[in-house]
Amino acid sequence: MGIDPVRRQSLISLISTISLTLAGFVATMYFTHVLGKATYGAYALFLAYYGIFNLIGDGGFGGAAVKRISEGSERNEYFTAFLVLRVLLLAVSVTALLALRPYIDNLQGEGILFWLVLALVIGVFTGVAGNGVYGEGKVGVNQGGGLLNNLVKILLQVVAVFLGYGAAGLVGGFIAGLFAGGIFNFKFLTLRPARFTRRHLRNLSTFSFWIFLASSGVIVFSYADTILIGYFMTDADVGVYQIAFQFTTAAAFTTTALRTTLYPKISRWHAEGHSTWISNALSRAFTYSLILAVPVAVGGWVLGEHLLYFFYGAGFAEGTVVLSILLLVQVINVFMYLQTMALNAINRPRESFYATGTAAVVNITLDLALIPLIGIEGAAIATLVTMLVNAAIARYYLSKQIAVSLERGPTLHILLAAGTMALVVLTYRALIPLSNVFLVLAAVALGAIVYGLVLLKTDRGIHDELRDLVAQLGVPWPRWL
Repeated sequence: MGIDPVRRQSLISLISTISLTLAGFVATMYFTHVLGKATYGAYALFLAYYGIFNLIGDGGFGGAAVKRISEGSERNEYFTAFLVLRVLLLAVSVTALLALRPYIDNLQGEGILFWLVLALVIGVFTGVAGNGVYGEGKVGVNQGGGLLNNLVKILLQVVAVFLGYGAAGLVGGFIAGLFAGGIFNFKFLTLRPARFTRRHLRNLSTFSFWIFLASSGVIVFSYADTILIGYFMTDADVGVYQIAFQFTTAAAFTTTALRTTLYPKISRWHAEGHSTWISNALSRAFTYSLILAVPVAVGGWVLGEHLLYFFYGAGFAEGTVVLSILLLVQVINVFMYLQTMALNAINRPRESFYATGTAAVVNITLDLALIPLIGIEGAAIATLVTMLVNAAIARYYLSKQIAVSLERGPTLHILLAAGTMALVVLTYRALIPLSNVFLVLAAVALGAIVYGLVLLKTDRGIHDELRDLVAQLGVPWPRWL
């Protein structure tokens, strides 16, 4: 199609992210209406435990393998070393899981350990295949595997819930999707086993140590709030909090796509000494991430209560305040995720850890202080402060290596368009009572149209880039735009 690799792979990543997230939203609406808050909360706790023990099983070597493989030298040797280490660390994670068996069984009921162990084993296969193709630069394949993973998961979960399997059906669908994604990536993996040496292990370990510590920080403030809400409160509260958090992920579509696409590119540019390319790409990534994150946050602040009520059920409208706070978190995430990604890609995982490690300590401290005091709103506030700390520290370290800047003109145009959208939607809401889901959806559509038109009319640069991309895809661009 004549699209440069970064744009093409970002587009593939964005399309797959949007597709699977939309499918996930629709499925989750079904799950919450059928199962209720408590059952969905139990599934959210399973995901939290899987995330923590899968981190132990990865040990940071996944990110290290992607880094070394993407550099283009001795790919097979690094891949094989990673495979061996991943299997060894699986034993460590399962051992840790068994040691905590009484605590986990008391929290979630009998049988959860079998599903967790099975998920961790399949996670090794999926992780090795996925990191392998990602390191080879096959970002589209990696995203395709993620898309298949989620689609299979969602389909089987819907069927299982319909048949009455409840939380067990959600867990089983998750594991099946994980396996399907691994099979897909494996078919495109061209790396092969090769003899490796201590040097390869040392090079992986040096990098993975800081990746592991940095990833630990991310996992902590991704799942600590879930586990601590479950500890201090109820599964129903976990369900409300997780639904609010999941809803905000719509704001992170572009950030996720660009973060996935740019990591191997920045890694290669750094190896070749193209620091200016990295700075320019990062600044543009900020802009295109904010194009989506800002209007989603503003729209959520205006319509959040109605969206939760009609989409997920009356019980989940309790999370309106949490939703408002977490939407702001997703705006901050634009800077946190892209800056920590860049630090890792330019071989600065230690500084990335300093940022995420400090934020993790802040997160746990605030969770322990605020959740018993003000409940799930306290967890949301803790997450917001955590992301601000993480983003600020990451920017400090990254700015020592490359120029880090925000495109002021486009950012102001984004804020102007989002403000105009808010005024129009508030007027709509004042004139038309939002008494059913169709009127709410109409408000969402109206807001999206107003935002898009204002942005395209005020920012010529964004207008021209989007027009050129659409033209490269073979889609006619309206003349009135």
